[in-house]
Amino acid sequence: MQSLAIDGELSIYRAAELRESLQSALAVGDGLELDLSAVSEMDSAGVQLLMAAKKTALMNGQQLRLVAHSPAVLEVFETLDLAAHFGDALLMPAPARRSE
Repeated sequence: MQSLAIDGELSIYRAAELRESLQSALAVGDGLELDLSAVSEMDSAGVQLLMAAKKTALMNGQQLRLVAHSPAVLEVFETLDLAAHFGDALLMPAPARRSE
């Protein structure tokens, strides 16, 4: 699995540049691990970019893993309830415990 780190803004201002990087990374290899630890800002264009990357990976029979979420990414994912969409266990609420 290939690894790619995004630093700085994951926003409309960098969407074209990042789209090319993601497409290139997904064109070769058997999947992509995307390190989001250095993302300083994320907007709806960034969300759309990640969704498009996930769709491309699935169409190619690959896996897209998002790792090391920055506070900016966590805030957007929590606000938009995106954990389940990306299969991100770190952001999903813990299952309720049954009292016995």
